[in-house]
Amino acid sequence: MTEHVDVVVVGTGFGGSVSAYRLAEAGKSVVVLERGRKYPPGSFARSPAEMRGSFWDPARKQYGLFDVWSFRGFASLVSAGVGGGSLIYANVLKRKDERWFVHEEPLPGGGYETWPITRADLEPHYDAVERMLTPAPYPLDHPDFSDMPRTKAMREAATALGLEFERPPLAVRFAARPGGEPGTGLPIEEEWYGNLHGEQRRTCRLCGECNIGCNDGAKNSLDHTYLSAANAYKADIRERSEVRVIRPLAGGGYEVGYRRHQEDGRTTAATIRCDKLVLAAGTFGTLHLLLRNRPRLPRLSKALGTRFTGNGDLLTFLLKAKDRDGMRDLEANRGPVITSAIRVPDAVEGEGIVGRGHYIQDAGYPSFVSWLVEAANAPSQLTRIFGFAAKRLLNAVDRSPSASLSHDLAGLLDDGVFTESSVPLLGMGRDVPDGVVRMRDGWLDIDWTTESSLEYFGGVRATMRGISEVLGGEYHDNPMWLTKRIISVHPLGGAPMGRHPGEGLCDPHGEVFGYPGLYVADGAAMPGPVGPNPSLTIAAWADRLCDRLLGGGGPAHGSTVEPIDPHRSEGAVRVPEEEPAGRGGPAGSAGLSFTEEMSGSFALGESEPRQGELVGRRDERGLTFRLTISIEDIDRFLDDPSHTATATGWLHCDDLGGRVSVPHGRFHLLVPGSATDTRHMYYRLFFDDLAGNPLTLTGRKDLHDDPGLDLWSDTTTLQAWLHAGHVYEDEDPGQAIGAGVLHISWRDFLRQLGTIRATGPDPLSTIERFGRLFLGRLWEVYGPRGPEDEE
Repeated sequence: MTEHVDVVVVGTGFGGSVSAYRLAEAGKSVVVLERGRKYPPGSFARSPAEMRGSFWDPARKQYGLFDVWSFRGFASLVSAGVGGGSLIYANVLKRKDERWFVHEEPLPGGGYETWPITRADLEPHYDAVERMLTPAPYPLDHPDFSDMPRTKAMREAATALGLEFERPPLAVRFAARPGGEPGTGLPIEEEWYGNLHGEQRRTCRLCGECNIGCNDGAKNSLDHTYLSAANAYKADIRERSEVRVIRPLAGGGYEVGYRRHQEDGRTTAATIRCDKLVLAAGTFGTLHLLLRNRPRLPRLSKALGTRFTGNGDLLTFLLKAKDRDGMRDLEANRGPVITSAIRVPDAVEGEGIVGRGHYIQDAGYPSFVSWLVEAANAPSQLTRIFGFAAKRLLNAVDRSPSASLSHDLAGLLDDGVFTESSVPLLGMGRDVPDGVVRMRDGWLDIDWTTESSLEYFGGVRATMRGISEVLGGEYHDNPMWLTKRIISVHPLGGAPMGRHPGEGLCDPHGEVFGYPGLYVADGAAMPGPVGPNPSLTIAAWADRLCDRLLGGGGPAHGSTVEPIDPHRSEGAVRVPEEEPAGRGGPAGSAGLSFTEEMSGSFALGESEPRQGELVGRRDERGLTFRLTISIEDIDRFLDDPSHTATATGWLHCDDLGGRVSVPHGRFHLLVPGSATDTRHMYYRLFFDDLAGNPLTLTGRKDLHDDPGLDLWSDTTTLQAWLHAGHVYEDEDPGQAIGAGVLHISWRDFLRQLGTIRATGPDPLSTIERFGRLFLGRLWEVYGPRGPEDEE
């Protein structure tokens, strides 16, 4: 029996971890599926050499922490591990500015940015999250932590520029217990729920390694907090479990198909069913799931893929800072990654302010980006840099959606020392959320550039330049800015909340319009930039979402939306008549049957078989069928120009839920094609997936005598298409929802010959007549040509 639970949560970032805890605490049976593995203290890579093996790249059997993506206007870094983005974020937990919850703010290309929730809606949930994560500002006034020159330098710059300075709340343990006396390297006193890693944690040692994973456990990351609490309430947290399939069930609820990545590199498939499904796989992960599974979720709002934003992220560098005594020592390699923030107000706040608001924060070293910049500045790395840049240029030219840069980026890293008088500057704020996310060739493809946000980025760069000048340093743009590209670590939007399906994918409580019980709990639901670091707002949003899921939080939208009918499909025009079991042909007629098994690479979301084969091979997705081809009356079969037989059996595809029965189908043997000396074999299989959705698999083998020995490949290669609904030969199937290429192996072919069975008064004669037809048609195609055939 398929496993069934109350709730499946996909992902362990801020949305998923909060949801897992809240729902498990309420007594729900909860399974959490996370593609990455656990990272207890001491397990994070440290040297650049070690970092080379720490990337997420399943195509190369690498399942590391860092997942790097590249798109048209930006590159992005996200993580894969139990704890999600909290494993590598810079610890800042800031509330979204009250007036930045804009309403009906026009966008340059049309439409509006509208937040259907307010700061007041989130206030109690901000409070709840802060109680769990216990953020506190950097303790600059304590003797053990006062030697932090970059923090003091940022305060000096803010004062000189007349801007607001703060030490933002950080989810870092500076003391053994909240409110206790700060100290470095102290044993941390755990909360009542313990720690799922079972490892001793210690307070911050000021090593500046937050963004590559804290080996001391000083960060109050989600694995040490929400997930440990969820674990105490019996939530089942499954690492190395990558979700691929989402399917609504006929009676309500959802089926989830996922891949389990074994430590030895093998991958196995599994499914689980649930009453409620919470998507929190991170913005890219959630959008990939929704877009990939759109054929199974046909009533998703057209808002899917809209309102994408990078949260205004911009990385630049303050280099060679000086004071009256010469070089200014900023000690970027000391302290937590971020210790301070300078705030620039927004025009929505009134009082004569112009422009879009933003924050500038300091960035400690070592960090992933700092290593990259150091490698880029090292002359010994020029060859690798140019090779890396050439690949990126090619991607920019053809806008390749093959977005994983992990392999190339790993080869770029090398040892380096970032100068003590320099510090990266991190900008974020209210850019324009006008990006559009699609699927292309099986990859996420995001159409977003800095063009419509150039005025915003101009303001951010001006503030950063001012900070650099005050501190006597040189301002340098990120080299990517030469092509107006950015690096974003805060991708948001694409599945935005809205007041109705025309405005958003999900309602103001995260429930997807048209699909009751399906929720979006992560940054993909943001309808625009948060402005400051978005982690706290995403966590508060998820906490509010759980109120709805658990039965509170305002009226659900489900009663006003058309009920789900999983059997309805634009391609379903009539259900095929089932053949009565054992009907056979006329009394005394001769029949024949054989069994054929084919398998190959196959991908949903593709409509062309060769492309589906490429995508399926890359993603390790496939389809197999085993059919019994039955000829009930050999005389009628031989006389029929279409040589029609029935096909029954089973089909297996993980993305369709596993093995399903094929109760009815048609097979046509060696039908003449439109071109001379061309024959085709046709397959048309009718079946329902495990959710009861009707589907049709069509296939074609093309037999034509091309140069070379192609008889074997032609007769054992099937181009296959998957269509929604049960579609007959005389009906337009519409756009295919999946495609691939299947093959017969030598072993299966030999086995197939042994399955031939004949019935009737003279079985040997029946097999001979069938063989004569089959071999004769092959001879017509592949046999030698006489002179008259060449004319």
